[in-house]
Amino acid sequence: MTAKPLPGKRGKKSRKVRLEDIAERCGVSLSTVSRALAGEKGVRPEIRQQILEAAKTANYVVPTAVAGRKVILAASSAAMIDYVRNQFTLYVLDGLKERAQALGLEIITRPIADKAEELTLLEEARDDPEILGLLFLTVDDEALLAATRGFQKPVILLNGDDPFMRLSSVTPCNRSSARLAADHLIGLGHRRILFLMRPGRRTIERRYEGWRDALLHHGLAADPDLVVPVDDWLPELATQAIVSRIRERGLDFTAVLAAGDSLAVGAMLGVQQMGYAVPRDVSVMGMDDLPQAAFLNPPLTTMHIPMREIGSAALDLLRDSLSGMPFPPRRLELACHLVERSSTAKRAAD
Repeated sequence: MTAKPLPGKRGKKSRKVRLEDIAERCGVSLSTVSRALAGEKGVRPEIRQQILEAAKTANYVVPTAVAGRKVILAASSAAMIDYVRNQFTLYVLDGLKERAQALGLEIITRPIADKAEELTLLEEARDDPEILGLLFLTVDDEALLAATRGFQKPVILLNGDDPFMRLSSVTPCNRSSARLAADHLIGLGHRRILFLMRPGRRTIERRYEGWRDALLHHGLAADPDLVVPVDDWLPELATQAIVSRIRERGLDFTAVLAAGDSLAVGAMLGVQQMGYAVPRDVSVMGMDDLPQAAFLNPPLTTMHIPMREIGSAALDLLRDSLSGMPFPPRRLELACHLVERSSTAKRAAD
């Protein structure tokens, strides 16, 4: 058989490779190609191998049959706490479940608090042929991540990233999102912008980096004294932090960028408790765009994070990893956008 060129080669305009192209290349019927790629019976081994090689050469992504199979979702303690207190994890899970239903996949949720629980989880996934892979939700612990590297089934991180790029991950574009948020405040004339954050997670460190990027880009000092840490994501802790700051230093800032909407809520209350108005005296901005942000007083300007899409994209990334193509680990960052409401305004004249 004389091999025929497939589309997408040098000298020709590239287009998506179709099953018909592979059938023509191999001199077989379309149904034979379809059955061979799906792993169905009735195709001679040598023909199946020829079809698989042709698909690989053409960079055709072989669809993986996932219906009726299982994926384990390992949720960290931080994810479980957020699920109870907040809605970020809730919406990530909504997107994940919706995509799983469309693919015919079953999601099995497991808590993971330490390495012993992780090892038990990995053993379960390894020994059960129905389990396609694992999704790790809000996991930063390097010891936990290390144990998954080299695991024989795909492992995808949701709302987290591997700094060494040994595991694939899906996150919002945390750094550039915070950069856009700070740029917005600077564009309104603000120069002293507090960054209110709960330290500890890499995703939040990316948001801190975005705030710093904006200040430095505009020739402003990224003074460490402008960073206000709190011990948890509770609004009352943010309120206490802002009240303490104003009592000790006076109103030495004109804007607050909070690393999450829950902290922005607390920041607004703190400013108001000290007799100042939002946004007349202090502009306050959040990140996440949780539903309640639109109903605050005043409604909160924030960065919209595509929470549902994080869950959906993670499943597609896992499915891609099962295609047989030699994909390296990938970090997928989803774009965020500004939602301007009434909690930010131009800086008042001195």
